[in-house]
Amino acid sequence: MEQSFIAYIENSIKSNWDLDALTDYKGATLQYKDVARKIEKIHIIFEESGIKKGDKIAICGKNSSHWGVTFLGILTYGAVAVPILHEFKEDNIQNIVNHSEARLLFAGDVVWENLNERAMPLLEGIILMNDFSVLISRSEKLNHAREHLNELFGKKYPKNFRIEHIEYHKDRPEELAVINYTSGTTSYSKGVMLPYRSLWSNTKFAFEMLDLGPGDKTISMLPMAHMYGMAFEFLYEFSAGCQIFFLTRMPTPKVIFQAFADIRPNLVVAVPLIIEKIIKKSVLPKLETPGMKLLMKVPIINDKIRADIRKKVIEAFGGNFIQVIVGGAAFNKEVEDFLRSINFPYTVGYGMTECGPIICYEGWEKFAAGSCGKQVPRMEVKVLSEDPQNIVGEIVCKGDNMMIGYYKNEEATAEAIDADGWLHTGDLGLIDAEGNVFIKGRSKNMLLGASGQNIYPEEIEDKLNNLPYVAESLVVQQNDRLVGLVYPDFNDMFANGLKPEDAERIMEENRTVLNEMLPKYCQLSKMKVYPEEFEKTPKKSIKRFLYQEAKG
Repeated sequence: MEQSFIAYIENSIKSNWDLDALTDYKGATLQYKDVARKIEKIHIIFEESGIKKGDKIAICGKNSSHWGVTFLGILTYGAVAVPILHEFKEDNIQNIVNHSEARLLFAGDVVWENLNERAMPLLEGIILMNDFSVLISRSEKLNHAREHLNELFGKKYPKNFRIEHIEYHKDRPEELAVINYTSGTTSYSKGVMLPYRSLWSNTKFAFEMLDLGPGDKTISMLPMAHMYGMAFEFLYEFSAGCQIFFLTRMPTPKVIFQAFADIRPNLVVAVPLIIEKIIKKSVLPKLETPGMKLLMKVPIINDKIRADIRKKVIEAFGGNFIQVIVGGAAFNKEVEDFLRSINFPYTVGYGMTECGPIICYEGWEKFAAGSCGKQVPRMEVKVLSEDPQNIVGEIVCKGDNMMIGYYKNEEATAEAIDADGWLHTGDLGLIDAEGNVFIKGRSKNMLLGASGQNIYPEEIEDKLNNLPYVAESLVVQQNDRLVGLVYPDFNDMFANGLKPEDAERIMEENRTVLNEMLPKYCQLSKMKVYPEEFEKTPKKSIKRFLYQEAKG
């Protein structure tokens, strides 16, 4: 078979026509044939509105079956999808819509309430994802298409819509499929241009490494506007004929617990924090009792107890999965050691948006503790160091999964991809004799939010530095919470009749103001005042690594 991502989608719809496809947890289910019918209606709206192949279509809303249908509708038509994280602030969403030159925006109802269409002059229309109703239209053609949609559908398929009517866009490997923005503000945000070969290669990797098939059940917890969630909780599962359940609400441990018990998924894909919360809330407390600690020390009982604990932990995740795949950030060492000690089937992968996303992976049976797997098929990975097994260097990679570059940003593209075609990840690591990659730190500063959102501390610091009496600031992550470290402008405070001891109160007021400007996932939980300037490099940037452990 020639390399085609859309062929995966087309073949799955045809082979799994009568199976359940997309389910909103505790809500409605669409079968594969229902998805096909809705895709067809999206195509009619596009055709009638004059949307051409290659036009950009933005999509922003909470994970749901509507989101999945809309995304597939965009790609199978040959348009370029621009998925936007629904947690971004309104101005960030508007920035991305404008920068990407999107012609239409499909919005979820929550997102739509906060948008200002006047700030997005290039849009020809905003469509509500849930029922394709037109919220804003600047196009007669779009109005006409929506008003006569069922009639147009009936004309196109007078004798019912059937499997043989399905024929989608024929994608080419280098053709642009998705522009995925890494953050919301255009000064930091880069639109990662992913071609079809990247979607194809990531999906093929999943078919090679994982073992899902028609009728299997999975849960979508990670944001679909992120490549990790999109590739491994949606595109692969859909291609494999699975039934995908969308949580459609905040993935709190309680909601996730309940969903695992109800759905009993065949594969679990998550970020470390979700796994850690479940282990810490439901499992570790039972092991911390004095009697339990004593029993764990007796070898024979110990084995029996471990087997028992393993059973309980597996049950906590629904008891029916091949393995748990963790990605997106480093695992808490205590939790990882515990999982290893009970021989729990988990593995940690490594990727980035720029590779759509997968770079390294290894199945749980062969997975080396503390690593993030080995280079995946069709990718090459190396560490730039004179002794990559012992001396830390930057991790670089190249291969089919890699992006074309950043949209309308040649400078950033040239910074990321060197003359020999290697993508510089900004991560530091080692690689052992077997090819296992161990991440030892980031030379980039990105942090990871609780549900897998990218947090760029510089964006928050920019805003914080503009608030009263802030001379300079740093944002660090401690115990999954964001903390603002601030060196106040004491001269300015003194000039306004304030004393040094007023600094904490002022910074607490600043924190409240700042949090109102930020999406929930990157709000600060506290501020810490520093009495002197932060240490700088010769280039005058703050030495971040000195302050990561700053105790407040």
